[in-house]
Amino acid sequence: MIKILSVVGARPNFMKIDPVLRALERDARGFALTLVHTGQHYDENMSRVFFHDLGLRPPDIDLGVGSGSHAEQTAAIMIGIEQVLIAHRPDLVLVVGDVNSTLATAITAAKLHVPVGHIEAGLRSFDRRMPEEINRIVTDALSAHLFTPSRDANENLRHEGIAAERIHLVGNVMIDTLRRCQELAARSPILDQLALQRSKYVVLTLHRPSNVDDPEVLAEILEALAEIQKLIPIVFPIHPRTTKQVHELGYQSRLADMPSLRLIPPCGYLDFVALQMNAKLILTDSGGIQEEATALGVPCLTLRESTERPITVTEGTNRIVGHNKGKILRAVREILEGQVFEGRIPELWDGYAAERIVAVLRDAYAA
Repeated sequence: MIKILSVVGARPNFMKIDPVLRALERDARGFALTLVHTGQHYDENMSRVFFHDLGLRPPDIDLGVGSGSHAEQTAAIMIGIEQVLIAHRPDLVLVVGDVNSTLATAITAAKLHVPVGHIEAGLRSFDRRMPEEINRIVTDALSAHLFTPSRDANENLRHEGIAAERIHLVGNVMIDTLRRCQELAARSPILDQLALQRSKYVVLTLHRPSNVDDPEVLAEILEALAEIQKLIPIVFPIHPRTTKQVHELGYQSRLADMPSLRLIPPCGYLDFVALQMNAKLILTDSGGIQEEATALGVPCLTLRESTERPITVTEGTNRIVGHNKGKILRAVREILEGQVFEGRIPELWDGYAAERIVAVLRDAYAA
């Protein structure tokens, strides 16, 4: 049996690892799987509900590290995962995405000489002020197998000197999960519960430090939202980090003064996919939502100055608008007036990325 230890820690990781675990379990060659949850995201709405919605196997090990600064969280994960690696001695460690759990696991495994496979490798925003960018670069440099979602990711890795034989274009595992769950999401009662009509509302997500930690930036985004909600209702599943910042900055009254801005707790996966599927447009600073919007064919405006997923702009339905109020409002009005940009599904975003990952692992470890 090939012993694989898979590590997840935050909400986006769950959707990415689920199809890979399913594909590994289906493979007749035999893989012994251990799933570790670092506990980076531990809130019910940010963690456990995703295991339920996805039917994801319960973690075999939960490190329960909780919150903290980047250094505190990364250090706690490294300490915990080192003990797990020494005890289990896997043949391979699989990490996904670009969160602190990804970085901490990759560093620890590399120092213990355990090969690392990075799923969603090669993505770059070229903005090192983003903590996720540092996590991506370091994780890719340390990984033995780099599974990329798009050809631009391959190019980024080659420019960084990564050997071609370590790079594998497999497609987007998030889209595997989206396609598997889309029919289930279509049966979600969330629209009825929120009294929403299809294509007559906007979905908003906002959690990046660059947006919610800077008082001036957050204020400008809120000013734009105040105007948008006069045109069309906005549904805002508010991230715990954003809630905390709104209270600390004293911006509660700004939100209260927007009658058509609906604040709701973070959604489960199926409910949130249902909200995206039926939205007129999506406003977000999330990388994964840019991809899901492209796959669903829903217009997306990204409230950032750059994206590590440029294929969602060059081929998909995404546009970068930053946090400038005027630019955001112009883009929203264009979409509401029918100037919708038609996108297409990128190469290999077909629901079978996980099977391609397993094929690579089978070939690499069959001997």
